[in-house]
Amino acid sequence: MNRTFLTAALTGFLTLGGASASTTYPLTLKDDLGRTVTVKAEPKRIVSMLPSTSETLCAIGACEKLVGVDAYSDYPQQVTKLPKMGGLYDPNIEAIIAQKPDLVLVSQYGKLEGPLTQAGLTVVAVNPETYDEVFSKTLTLGRVVNREAQARALVTRMKSDIARVEILTRNVVRKPTAYLEIDPTPYSVGPNSFMGVLLTKAGARNIIPASMGDFPKVDPEFIVKANPQLILGVDAKTAGARPGWNSIGALKTGRVVSIPDELNTMLGRPGPRLSLALRGLAKLIHPELFK
Repeated sequence: MNRTFLTAALTGFLTLGGASASTTYPLTLKDDLGRTVTVKAEPKRIVSMLPSTSETLCAIGACEKLVGVDAYSDYPQQVTKLPKMGGLYDPNIEAIIAQKPDLVLVSQYGKLEGPLTQAGLTVVAVNPETYDEVFSKTLTLGRVVNREAQARALVTRMKSDIARVEILTRNVVRKPTAYLEIDPTPYSVGPNSFMGVLLTKAGARNIIPASMGDFPKVDPEFIVKANPQLILGVDAKTAGARPGWNSIGALKTGRVVSIPDELNTMLGRPGPRLSLALRGLAKLIHPELFK
């Protein structure tokens, strides 16, 4: 991401005066629900309702501000000791309010903002879905919680680590066509989603076209016809039991790879461990590069 994009991203997400490292409050911004929200003062008591947001806050030095997290936040270790506020679609509204947060960070999904805003809480939706948004919204979070310098340093470090993996995978001669399954329904990833970009950077060619969206539900027959050379995210036994899938090249050559739990978690979170997720994915696709 170049400097022009960063400037545009910040301008698009924040309404601010000046560019100092310390945030000036009150801070007005447009969140991922399209709402204009004002954060009156530096947040001291934050509830995070997304695991990726919890990770990002801790990675930019704001872990001590957290007073509650969603049920799935489990990294870093500090957040496992915090009160759990339920999940995205089964939140414990009373528990959130009881923590007396001065900021609640939510997803654009789950409709949490309604009851929490009605309870008088400041609610901001931050939900990166594309690759570029992982970086721009890390910067947004940094500005919101007065950790802008740390956020910029994190983004720089992430990009540097990603570039090191890309040096290995960029010139690989054989890049297999690949299907990455994120849910057995099945759901997959489009090339413009953050996971789809990681798949490409890891040295594979995604069979899912951009026209299907970022995280599409896929007709199994489409996968059979696409005939991927590599299948990720499902084990060979499960894949082989699906109608027609035994004709897929990946099953014939034994290139059906289940993703280890820790890597699967990192891949699903658009946050500070993005570079580690890329490295792990690249190792699965091109193990020969990491011997």
